[in-house]
Amino acid sequence: MTGNIHIEASRLALLWQLSARARAAANEAALAFTIVNETQTLVSYRQAAWWRAGGALPGAVAAVSGLPQCDPGAPYVQWLSAVCRVLARQRTPRREGAPAQSADSVNEYVPPRPFVAADLPAELAADWGEWWPAHALWLPLVDSQRTLGAIVFAREEPFGAHDAVLLAELAQVWVHALRALEPHASPFARASSALRKGKLRKRVLIALALACFAPVPLSVLAPGEVTAKDPFVVRSPLDGVIDRLDVQPNQRVTAGTPLFSLDATTLASRNALARKNFDAAQEEYRQTAQLAVTDDKNRLDLALKKGKLEASAVELDYAAAQLARLHVTAARAGVAVFSDPNDWNGRAVSVGEKVMLLADPAHVELTAYLPVAENVAVKPGGTLTLYPKSSPLVSYEARIDTIAYRAEPTPDGVLAYRIKASFIGDGPHPALGMMGTTRIHGRWVPLAYYLLRRPLAAVRQWLGW
Repeated sequence: MTGNIHIEASRLALLWQLSARARAAANEAALAFTIVNETQTLVSYRQAAWWRAGGALPGAVAAVSGLPQCDPGAPYVQWLSAVCRVLARQRTPRREGAPAQSADSVNEYVPPRPFVAADLPAELAADWGEWWPAHALWLPLVDSQRTLGAIVFAREEPFGAHDAVLLAELAQVWVHALRALEPHASPFARASSALRKGKLRKRVLIALALACFAPVPLSVLAPGEVTAKDPFVVRSPLDGVIDRLDVQPNQRVTAGTPLFSLDATTLASRNALARKNFDAAQEEYRQTAQLAVTDDKNRLDLALKKGKLEASAVELDYAAAQLARLHVTAARAGVAVFSDPNDWNGRAVSVGEKVMLLADPAHVELTAYLPVAENVAVKPGGTLTLYPKSSPLVSYEARIDTIAYRAEPTPDGVLAYRIKASFIGDGPHPALGMMGTTRIHGRWVPLAYYLLRRPLAAVRQWLGW
């Protein structure tokens, strides 16, 4: 009795030692060597091998006892791999008293299963005697989620129940060690593993298929800006150089307020020259008129001198009118909209060139620039939403009025369609010049089209169909 107790204590000590060695393994190769070689101190066997499960792919023998490295091309390893695949597909009998489980469930504990050559197909059983002794034991390594693999042992005498219990306990330690050595799976891999089996996977796939056909509004994002609606364009009346600006950007002005003035140097010289020409023509006409009283020849020159006087008078009036136009005033009340005044001082302008706008701050509209690559079926009457950059918690709704039929380059150099929209509602409208992002709402489309629209467009341009 004392001897049996001593033997059992010794085997328990070996079990504890092997468990500690398995947990201390630095990598999978070290763990495999411990499993197939050092387990012999606990349970005697002639040969052992570790078969690693491959999930959806066929498994492979990863370690063989007595060899430092496993050669996949060796005949013994190939025969052993075929035997392990057959054993892995065979159902393990349920333990007596254990609850019944479905075919899709995975047992947390699968007991070891002894087998002999008669339990294998004929083509594999025929080579049994060449590689193995008479009896073998199949020890699955199974956790709560999947089968990690199995250990197969072979020896001359049958494996007893006591050996199976010790190996089953040791298998749980090996499973724990294998899980600890595995790299952390990504969320996608964990989700795929959870949906690998069972009705949940079918339900999720059906739900995803139905969701692909769920209608969603097609919308795109485009830059937008609050601009003046029907502004008055202040243009340069003459060719010249801007001498000074009398207003500042965003300054409110009334009708008649001076806005800017052109340099008067050239026109003042022309006006002075026209004045001298007029005075000279007037003096010549006066002298000719006095001489025409007594001289018939001077009487004939009187009409010519009068015409010259009238022409010089017209030139003088034109020069004076041009000189008066150098000072531009506001035609109506509003807000002066233009860039930095320093950019305009001393700048040469041509007749009709826009210098600034006179806008009504209460009369604004939304201008959006829809890039050509993001063009969707947008029609007048559709809606869009402005999300200002300066106010992340505020949004404004607008209704599309016009859409440019031709794309033009934006200030950022992007080819886009210009969209004009009026703000909806009686609430306060955004300030003039506010910029942000607009969401342009299109037609209703399936969710799959919404998600794959850009990839499909890129593939179509690449393939040319």
